[in-house]
Amino acid sequence: MAVDLFDHLHLFDDLSADQRDLLRPLFDSCECHTGTVLFEQGEPATFLYLIVDGEVAIRFKPDDGQTLTIARVRDGDLVGWSAVIGRRLYTSSAVCNEYTRLLRVRGADLQTLRERHPETGIMVIERFAAVVAPRLKGSHLQVIALLEYGLSNGT
Repeated sequence: MAVDLFDHLHLFDDLSADQRDLLRPLFDSCECHTGTVLFEQGEPATFLYLIVDGEVAIRFKPDDGQTLTIARVRDGDLVGWSAVIGRRLYTSSAVCNEYTRLLRVRGADLQTLRERHPETGIMVIERFAAVVAPRLKGSHLQVIALLEYGLSNGT
């Protein structure tokens, strides 16, 4: 990464150097301006995005209504987790509300990591679940189960 945004995320603070070395090449850095669409509802779910700094709006368009902003997520949060829980398509859209720096990782690359390095894969799943669970108002264990299922059964 030209600018190593990876080291700016507290999500990976206490990983060993070896674990960080396994993860670092999986992530690409992105810098997006206000209005940049990360993904659209209904598109193939390919990437998970970690917000380093900035704000992303999560938008949902019901079949019978107007587009709704259902969440605004900021530094340290995740968007696009459909890519790691086995969903083929994104269930919402994500748009940058301001200049935003992100890291993105392919769901398929996380699946491979989990298969080849289970200990590190499980640690990453648990950390992602800890970030996503409060926003979903679901339980931490249920979110871990969803992520684990998606990564173990293909994305």
